[in-house]
Amino acid sequence: MVNKRPVNLDLTTIRLPLAGVLSILHRISGVIIFFGMPILLWMFGKSLSSEADFLELQNLLGNLFYKLIFLGILAALSYHIIAGIKHLFMDKGIGETEGSAKIAGRLTIFFTLIAFILLGSQI
Repeated sequence: MVNKRPVNLDLTTIRLPLAGVLSILHRISGVIIFFGMPILLWMFGKSLSSEADFLELQNLLGNLFYKLIFLGILAALSYHIIAGIKHLFMDKGIGETEGSAKIAGRLTIFFTLIAFILLGSQI
């Protein structure tokens, strides 16, 4: 039997549910963390090596480009942690219904924004 239904391959017209969008964001944030962790570790080591290196790092983060990179890694890290906590609750059977999954997704976004604002305001 030949299926002659139209196939939509235009990704810009596909409307994913909130859980699907959050799942994709969780994967993207994991990739950003994977590539951003060496940067964070380098910054941490440089900040502890000497006072001159610490001041140099502070000066570097005064540059908008480097500040945006750091904030992007920080946003990915905060989202990934909060979404991971949501997944831990789901592993225990909490938030698995459709209604509670939507609430949990919205709370994930809300807490990520709060964490990002609080952490980003310190930079």
